[in-house]
Amino acid sequence: MIKKKFKITGMHCSSCAITIDMDLEDLDGVKMSKTSYAKAETEIEFDPEKVTDSKVLETIKKSGYEASIP
Repeated sequence: MIKKKFKITGMHCSSCAITIDMDLEDLDGVKMSKTSYAKAETEIEFDPEKVTDSKVLETIKKSGYEASIP
């Protein structure tokens, strides 16, 4: 398992952060997602053999937000 942070843009409130966490935690291989509206970032703990950075970015985009690796 590794931990990685991603910058998020497009969030309007803390409910946006909850949506991102729920969508990321649905991915097989993601142990934990902790998104902060105030910091505009998410920290994810995941298995890099099951989840790639591009899959994380794609999932966040499907949730309606933009993301990048700082």
